[in-house]
Amino acid sequence: MDPLFPALDTAHGEALRFGDRSLTYPELASVAGPLALRLRDVGRVAVWATPSLETAVGVVAALLAGVPAVPLNPKSGDSELTHIVRDSAPTLVLAEAGAELPPALAALDRHDIDAHAHVHAHVHVREDDGPHPTPSLADEPAPESPALIVYTSGTTGPPKGAVLPRRAIAATLDALADAWQWTGDDVLVHGLPLFHVHGLILGTLGPLRRGGSVRHLGRFGTEGVTRELGAGATMLFGVPTMYHRIAEALPDDPELAKALAGARLLVSGSAALPVHDHERIAAATGRRVIERYGMTETLMNTSVRADGEPRAGAVGVPLPGVELRLVDEAGDEVATDDPEAVGEIQVRGPNLFTEYLNRPDATAAAFAPGGWFRTGDMAVRDPDGYVRIVGRKATDLIKSGGYKIGAGEIENALLSHEGVREAAVTGEPDPDLGERIVAWVVPTDAAAPPAAKDLADHVATSLAPHKRPRVVRYLESLPRNDMGKIMKRALTQQ
Repeated sequence: MDPLFPALDTAHGEALRFGDRSLTYPELASVAGPLALRLRDVGRVAVWATPSLETAVGVVAALLAGVPAVPLNPKSGDSELTHIVRDSAPTLVLAEAGAELPPALAALDRHDIDAHAHVHAHVHVREDDGPHPTPSLADEPAPESPALIVYTSGTTGPPKGAVLPRRAIAATLDALADAWQWTGDDVLVHGLPLFHVHGLILGTLGPLRRGGSVRHLGRFGTEGVTRELGAGATMLFGVPTMYHRIAEALPDDPELAKALAGARLLVSGSAALPVHDHERIAAATGRRVIERYGMTETLMNTSVRADGEPRAGAVGVPLPGVELRLVDEAGDEVATDDPEAVGEIQVRGPNLFTEYLNRPDATAAAFAPGGWFRTGDMAVRDPDGYVRIVGRKATDLIKSGGYKIGAGEIENALLSHEGVREAAVTGEPDPDLGERIVAWVVPTDAAAPPAAKDLADHVATSLAPHKRPRVVRYLESLPRNDMGKIMKRALTQQ
């Protein structure tokens, strides 16, 4: 297997920038290489994943050493961190020098990282100086060896550690390079956390595998997007909450519109981007946001291609090497010629995880015969292969009046109403319909919310009468997690 970061030995430009701190490729090699030598025989390492150069250096060093890294969310509570540490059993924690660690990590040995500790002594490498190899390490680990252990969100119990092999990381990043025409000339901007797939693997390791550059905003803001895209960055990664803020700001910010219009690629992921925000951004900038679909256990499964048709509400086609099918409740494959047929997405390919750490029962239950991973996501598929996700099997598939209805399309219809700022849709028991559709709405004007009948009629006209909400509940805000995903279980427990 090729090294995960071949550019560390050959590239000379800027690799990482966090705020006003940066590392070139030679500088990154000079810091991560020696740390990798120290980590070779320590077993698993935890990484206190603050949005910093040090987090990126720590993960790169662990991967160079062939040591599994466990990214930790600095916002996690003590009980969750205690569970993750006990489950993954790291021997030490890598942290930014000066970072305050919680009691759950007190028993671990600690290694502080200063991303510039070796840089001041580093001899500047000019572009004509040739390769600058990282310190000699062991042979490249086997493709199936674990690279990262990333913990799921824990919505159905304690978080599970998805063991991601080196093979999955390389396969996903190379498939995205094909789909997005991603090269070493690209400069990526994002402000995502670094403890999960989107911000760490795609947003940080992705540019490093290509030999390109990442500029991390530290904290997302439209002014940072304007500044970086206006200064030559070519790509922007974000979640729907970020793009919603962009859409809200665009009417009064011509510089933001100009910066977005000059980007090569705008990518949204981690949850569905409402069609209304798609359209507002396209109208103001002339650029379409493209969506992709993945999850912790599978990394990336599908994407709208850079050379394909951007289609609001769709997550594109399967990536190279990924097989995807839709299955019904009996486990039979859904007909491919019926764009209205809803089925659960199942995938297989080199992008998949190997197991849930210490959970052979959960690992076995996650796979259908033939090696197909059960995603739990429900979707329909257009005749040309574009996938449209309609929601989660557990929370977003509503069975009402004999129909199977995806919550996502109703949410998009509600968001197209001028009186709705945010919306979520769930089902609840109904003695006549089986389940009735419930709309949770944050109104644009809290003092004058749209009437429930107006919203029901709006949905019935936009979609079909049986998809109209039977109940509307008004909220000041929707509960969301760190990635901006709406926590529907919190809604239904209210």
